[in-house]
Amino acid sequence: MTGGVTTEPAILDAMELTSDPELEAQLVESAHRILADLVSRGAALGWVEPPSRDEVAELLGHVVSAVRAGDAALRAAYLGRRLVGLGYWLRYARPTHRPHADLEKIAVDAAAHGRGVGRALTAALIADARAAGIEVLTLDARGDNTNALHLYRSLGFTQYGRLPDFVAVGERRYDKVFYMLDFRQQG
Repeated sequence: MTGGVTTEPAILDAMELTSDPELEAQLVESAHRILADLVSRGAALGWVEPPSRDEVAELLGHVVSAVRAGDAALRAAYLGRRLVGLGYWLRYARPTHRPHADLEKIAVDAAAHGRGVGRALTAALIADARAAGIEVLTLDARGDNTNALHLYRSLGFTQYGRLPDFVAVGERRYDKVFYMLDFRQQG
């Protein structure tokens, strides 16, 4: 413990984030810093080049709107007042898929890796999905993202598919791996 900062991350939901004007004002800047840094390091977050601040602002605006409509959950991890991670799921838009949601992003600041932030975020998002009545929570990950795949399996996700060499990053190709957590099978 240094400088009075706790070692356990505080995991806030979208309503907590948007009810604190200071946190809400800093969210886009902090999220952009984390996402751009991770993507520049080769992280599998859906971008080939680091996203712009405006892209991150648009994404977060979309997610917060979906949260307010009951169609998403957003979680942010803080160590002290510093954002060190974020993640969200979105309910599927297609009417026949509405009982289900997709865990779209989990991003943890490189400086906070190995401190349980990704696990805490993912566990909170799983709890949010269960509370929202989601039947099946899905996600996909790049096949070489072994730490994330291990985390998801340890939290109860099972693999249901794989597309070989589907993800293109320049000339490199990676498998796209599909995981699911079926709440209908749990008592």
